[in-house]
This record gives sequence, structure tokens and C-alpha cells, in this order.
Amino acid sequence: MLDYPALAALAAVIRTGSFDAAAETLSVTPSAVSQRVKGLEERLGLPLVIRGTPCRPTEAGARLAAHLDQVTLLEHDMLAGDPVWAAAFGGARPTLKIALNADSLGTWFPGAAARFAAVKPNTLSLVLDDEADTAERLRSGEVIAAVTTAGKAVAGCRTLSLGSLRYVAAATPDFRDRYFPEGVTAERLAEAPVLRFSPRDRLQLKWTEKVAGQAIKGPTHWVPSTQGFLDFTLASVCWSLTPERLAAPLIASGRLVDLVPGVTIDVPLFWQHLRITTRLIEDLTKAVREEAADWLVVPEADA
Repeated sequence: MLDYPALAALAAVIRTGSFDAAAETLSVTPSAVSQRVKGLEERLGLPLVIRGTPCRPTEAGARLAAHLDQVTLLEHDMLAGDPVWAAAFGGARPTLKIALNADSLGTWFPGAAARFAAVKPNTLSLVLDDEADTAERLRSGEVIAAVTTAGKAVAGCRTLSLGSLRYVAAATPDFRDRYFPEGVTAERLAEAPVLRFSPRDRLQLKWTEKVAGQAIKGPTHWVPSTQGFLDFTLASVCWSLTPERLAAPLIASGRLVDLVPGVTIDVPLFWQHLRITTRLIEDLTKAVREEAADWLVVPEADA
């Protein structure tokens, strides 16, 4: 039988990144957290945490943290469904930890959270990462669900297609007139400042390849924020690939222009979650799918 207080200490260290922060979360001393984790490691004969700044889980530690999440969700499901059990044991409602990309947070996901909040009082804890890396957060046991660009399911998880987030290349009329007075060309793209989220963000390169037949790297500003993208673009600092639904009203008002109308980039998104059946996960998944259906586009081949 696993020692669940020790598992809770292990999970808190993994989630917070330190023994001190885990102790604060659990309202115990750092020494108590250390003793619980060390005792669990000794009983299992396995290292569970790589001590450092921050602390990181070993593969075994990540699996145990994921196991605790599943037990917590199943236990909550049982207690919430029976007033007698709930009165006898009480307990805090679990917070659902989810990994997603900044553009999902800046566009459609708040609506999904609102749908979920309307039926469940549980709170959410969001972890932001590149959409290509969110699956790793799920694989490590750090989160119970993730918005990913990977259609292949993480082991022990279920994958559902949500649709695609569509992007358009936008800039202010002033920026367009300065850098593309005669239209968008490979030569002008090489000179026009562009905005990227991170080195792994290749959307702009894919767009230039569509327009010019080759991936073109212009002078680059790095801004890891959806709102920052809009602010820099509206300030005429650069051109950017912006979610179409965010850009549309700004284009309609004349504050932005679509640099090459009709040329878009679609990023497919998937919802992956632990493959366990609980009302919390079912209700969250329902809210995510409903909001995604309102926001995301479905490729013609899948329509």
C-alpha cells in the first residue's frame, strides 16, 4: 500500500519546484516534507526527485505524481456524488492543472474555463508552454490535461481533435506602406522586422514559404505573449502572424491590414487528458470541446 501523505509531499515538491514551497503548500515544515519524500524513496528503492533549482521528478516520481492525481480525482468523484460520503470526509476540491499555449489562453480557452465554471466550482491551474511541448508536461505527470499540436496520444491518455487555430499575417497600414509599398516580396520580407514568440515558433517561416516559395528570416523581435504580439504590431514595430479572430475586428476598423489576403496558417490543436472516467474530466472536456467548436476552424477535409 502506498503512503499517500508521502505521495502528497512528493507531488507538492514536483509541482512547486522546491521543498520549501511544498512545505508552505502542505502547511508543514520543509524537514517534514524532506523526511516523507526520503522515506518513500527508501521504501521503493528508487530516486523520485532530482534535487536542484528547481527540483525535477525522475520518471518514477512523475508516474507517482500522476497516480496521485488520478486517485484524487476518483476520490473527489465518489465524495461529490454522495452527500453521506461528502459529509463524513469533506476535503478540498481538487484544482485541475492544465498545460496550454499562450495563443489558446489569449483566444478561446477563457471561454472554455467559463463554461466549466458554470457547472463545477473546481479551480484551474494553467501552465503555459509552446504548443509543441505541452504534451511533455502531460507525459511527466505535471498536468492532468493539455492542449497540444500532437495527434498521437501520450501513454495513458485520450486524444480528441479540437480543430485548428487560424493565423493571418497582419501589420499596420503605416508599416505596410514603409516595408511593402509594392506588395509582399522575398526581398522586402528579408528587410521587414517580424515578431516571433520563441525560437521554436516557426509559423512566420511557414507563411513566408507559402508567399515567397522559401523560408525567409527578417529582423526578429521576440515577444512571448499574445497580447504583446498585438501591442507590438499595432505600434508599427513589426508584422506578425496573429490569430484570425483577434485580427479580424482590427482589420475591419482599418487599424491593421492583412498583408496577403487569403494566405493563412492553420495550427491543429488537440485535447489530451488522463484516460480515467471522472465527472470532473468529462465536464472539463465538454466545456473545452464546445468552446473550441465556436473558435477554431475545421479543415475542409475533416468537415
